[in-house]
Amino acid sequence: MGLRALDAVNVPRRFRLAATARTTMTIVAASLCFAIPSSCQSALPDGAGKQTVSAACVTCHSLSTVTNAGHSLQGWQAVVHMMIDDGAHVPPDQVAVVTQYLAKNFPEKTQPDAVVVLGSVEVSIKEWQVPTPGSRPHDPLVAPDGSVWYTGQMANVLGRFDPKTNEFKEYPLKTPMSGPHGLVADRDGNIWFTANFKAYIGKLDPKTGDVTEYPMPDAKAHDPHTLLFAPNGKIYFTVQGGNMVGRLDPSTGEVKVVKSPTAKSNPYGMVVNSKGVPFFVEFGSYKVASIDPDTLEIHEYVLPHVDSRPRRVTITPDDVIWYTDYARGYLGRLDTKTGQTAEWPSPGGPRSQPYGITSVGNIIWYSESGTEPNTVVRFDPATQKFQTWVIPSGGGVVRNMVHTPDGNLWLACSGVNGIAYVEVKNGKKMAARN
Repeated sequence: MGLRALDAVNVPRRFRLAATARTTMTIVAASLCFAIPSSCQSALPDGAGKQTVSAACVTCHSLSTVTNAGHSLQGWQAVVHMMIDDGAHVPPDQVAVVTQYLAKNFPEKTQPDAVVVLGSVEVSIKEWQVPTPGSRPHDPLVAPDGSVWYTGQMANVLGRFDPKTNEFKEYPLKTPMSGPHGLVADRDGNIWFTANFKAYIGKLDPKTGDVTEYPMPDAKAHDPHTLLFAPNGKIYFTVQGGNMVGRLDPSTGEVKVVKSPTAKSNPYGMVVNSKGVPFFVEFGSYKVASIDPDTLEIHEYVLPHVDSRPRRVTITPDDVIWYTDYARGYLGRLDTKTGQTAEWPSPGGPRSQPYGITSVGNIIWYSESGTEPNTVVRFDPATQKFQTWVIPSGGGVVRNMVHTPDGNLWLACSGVNGIAYVEVKNGKKMAARN
């Protein structure tokens, strides 16, 4: 089967393919129109669906990408739908045959069990399936009007959900296979996003459905990743595989990019502090970095452990950085004013793969994407105590999460094609800091 380059180690647990945290990952996608040699066909077990799988491989990757994978039936169904959404040609009468064949011969691999840590805080988790199968919801966003948005990365749509009516609406993008990724809203209600597959930043006007595209000025900036608005009104963004960060001025349309000082550092998640300085984590390295909002000069902070791979990041009202160490299974803290760091092992252990993270006041919330099922984790820095809850659907990798103004959470559950709402029933829920 085919592959499209994506985030480093950025494949859902249920879709996971062979890779390491230091290399750029790929996921099953794109074109299914190339025949493979007989030597590759012989690597596949016999059975109904073998010929379709054989004929559906692309030339840029070996068949071992498929044979090394392991997913549940639900996971393989989602993978096949993602490929179809991304332009793959799978005959309709072969979809069920292929997914059954793959699930039988390449079943889901064992993952660490979720560790439930009890505590005094009560939450409820409610989930919804998004309309298009195989959308791979990537990032969530709570808009000023209270609606919830998500990027349907493999369906090439932005989705809007109204929690009051339980109604979805999807907005198709004008450029095919854009791979929408990060999301942010402006004060006028426009939704800005990164086109991770097509090297542009887009602006959707929900009133009209029109999309304005702002291309990257450098061909090497091929995969814009995360974006945010700074107080100066400009958008700052990371370019993961291109190893860059950039700035977009919405008033002029001007886009600038600069290289990260560390080679293959894979700039990833971003936050902005109270002084308007953007910070990002380097998923390909063991560093956190700041961006001068005017000059785009980058200053790096080195974390204590060379094996650390910070993936997503949040910031508390005291301007302290908190990050998920995906590779080592830790929650990390960096005070950029003093350079002091601290870290805590995540409850699920070294293979728990902490990922999406946010903070409500001084309380840290994140998800463990490597456990079965995925978990929602709460950490109170004052007591240094964890509490965890399992995600009923399994989660399928929560790549990102956001909080509401009243302290609840929205998650994008990529592998199960859904979004989830985490309502905090008790405990202190501090208002979100703008």
